[in-house]
Amino acid sequence: MWLGVNPLTDSGSGSLVDDLISAFLILSAVVVLCHRNRLANLVLKLSWPVALYFLYCLASAAWSDFPGHGLTRWVRGVGDLAMALVIATDPQPTAALRRFFSRVGFILLPVSILLLKYYPSLGHVYDLWGENTNTGVTTNKNMLGVMTFALTLGAFWQVLRLLRNKDEPNRKRRLLAQGFLLYFGLALLFTAHSATSGACFTLGAGLMIATSLPLFTRRPAAVHALVLAILLGGGLVVLLGGKGAAASAVGRNADFTGRTEVWELLFPMAPNPIVGAGFENFWFGPRLENLWRIYPGVNEAHDGYLEVYLNLGLVGVGMIFLILIQGYRRAVDAFRRNPALGSLLVAYILSSAIYSITEAGFRMLDPIWFCLILSSFAASRAIVMAEAPSQASPELAGPATHLANAGPNFVPIGTGRAAASVSRSNSFQNASTTHRLQRFS
Repeated sequence: MWLGVNPLTDSGSGSLVDDLISAFLILSAVVVLCHRNRLANLVLKLSWPVALYFLYCLASAAWSDFPGHGLTRWVRGVGDLAMALVIATDPQPTAALRRFFSRVGFILLPVSILLLKYYPSLGHVYDLWGENTNTGVTTNKNMLGVMTFALTLGAFWQVLRLLRNKDEPNRKRRLLAQGFLLYFGLALLFTAHSATSGACFTLGAGLMIATSLPLFTRRPAAVHALVLAILLGGGLVVLLGGKGAAASAVGRNADFTGRTEVWELLFPMAPNPIVGAGFENFWFGPRLENLWRIYPGVNEAHDGYLEVYLNLGLVGVGMIFLILIQGYRRAVDAFRRNPALGSLLVAYILSSAIYSITEAGFRMLDPIWFCLILSSFAASRAIVMAEAPSQASPELAGPATHLANAGPNFVPIGTGRAAASVSRSNSFQNASTTHRLQRFS
């Protein structure tokens, strides 16, 4: 499916080359994780809702109409889990995150612009209604939007970090590079015409700017108040009848470009409201053919929560909420230890929850789904390192961890006479105790 050369078939599988590359990457990740099995197990235990959700998706093959199709998609989805664990269990996880956003961003974003401008046969696709849409390296405009949103938010995080850390090595060159990457991302967000992705990037970027203020860095609990205010504000807009105005503000009409009609049609079609049709089984077989007679070409609910409900029922929706709540709690804990990293993790988790209101963001192999589980794993890794200071790297360790690792003779810089006095007092007490013991013996 890469560059639209081998588009996905109705079965959801790509070409043989795609399958072989995907299998090779998953096996490579498994080999890496086998060498880090102890740390990977700790991260998975702390992120248990994610592991539980994947196991439930696997178990749903027992009641699905097409278990082979669901198992094939599940194996591909395990690649998200494995790759996120590889990044989170890196010896320097924050540096691994920076490398991930930079390397993937510098490949996909400039190449998308190149295809859109100079190779329109690869960078543009005509949809079923004959409209010319911008796709870049992806297969549709919504995928281009969410890919750009996820990578641009990572670039914005790196720009903020470099602006704050004036002693960073090669700061000017790195700031220039990340600034160009941010520019590419913003240009693509406008080009993709994906209102949801643009709104969620604005939300995530605004959240990172707000949490960098001294009010939040000194009092991390204030992050809860900010997130609650955002959620309550959105809820009040809907309850007070401002949904149409909010939709038009982000470039959509009152029915969210026909989404509300699709939602009303799909909700009663769930085969089983408790456990759903089975993982990735709702949009397959005769059911899909019947839907296409009403809405030709539709292959998703354009609502992440409804999508999970159709495939995995209320049980699956409950597990998604567990992932969001647990991931958010871990991210706030990470923010207490490392505000720069924690702000990025909170931004991804909150924006993925908002994004999935009008897009199917919880589908495996979706960029925002990958960023969600990566944020959950990265937050858990920060907690693992805080609870085991001997394994902590300087990038995630807070001041308390540095003091714990410094040794008994360490005197903090800037503590002055008080620290020196305490050190002399401790030395005197140790000598006195040793003298008493010698006399006693």
